[in-house]
Amino acid sequence: MPHVALLDDSEIQARLDGLDGWKLSANAIERDWKLDDFAAAIAFVDRVAELAEQANHHPDILIHGWNKVRLTLSTHSEGGLTESDFALAARIDGLA
Repeated sequence: MPHVALLDDSEIQARLDGLDGWKLSANAIERDWKLDDFAAAIAFVDRVAELAEQANHHPDILIHGWNKVRLTLSTHSEGGLTESDFALAARIDGLA
């Protein structure tokens, strides 16, 4: 995978301001969703997986409770946040 530039703090904040519900968590961004039931949570994760495959950029996914999903995005190869994380976050937001 080619090298991509890490974003600095001001770039991260500017991009966070443009997203709904995402928050900074260490060197990542994360967001929680509460869905109607377990089946809806799994269906949402399936849709996220399709986007992640298309982008070749994969979030950490936690399904907890019976209807909650937490997604965490970071560019692990770079050790922090890049434009790829925010682009995928915006695409994921389009699913909701």
